[in-house]
Amino acid sequence: MGKYTQTTQAITVTVEPFFLEEQSTPEENHYVWAYHVQIENRSRATVQLVNRHWRIMDSSGNVQDVRGEGVVGEQPVLQPGNSFEYTSGTPLPTPSGFMAGTYQMEDEAGERFDVEIPAFSLDSPFEATRIH
Repeated sequence: MGKYTQTTQAITVTVEPFFLEEQSTPEENHYVWAYHVQIENRSRATVQLVNRHWRIMDSSGNVQDVRGEGVVGEQPVLQPGNSFEYTSGTPLPTPSGFMAGTYQMEDEAGERFDVEIPAFSLDSPFEATRIH
């Protein structure tokens, strides 16, 4: 599916999605993806990831807003030049969709700013076309 990268204020977010066929049951309209995220701090400041906000859209146009603290139970601190990686996942009721969002970062002075997560597509080998 490829990698998607976006940089905001010298913080680079790279996402690589994967379709999980073994966890998906198309006959029950249940499709599952994993996505691997790398967050690189290319700035000169130490920052902490405090919150996340995802917009998840399925191919029927339904949008789910997911907000929460940190990622995978952590609020990682990134020193200049360091990166943090994690893998998470999402199910959808349709064979395709897309995700985008933001990470809220906080610098050492307590200033908060949003870092864009690049929009990425969730694709599966199962076509949404049905023969009537």
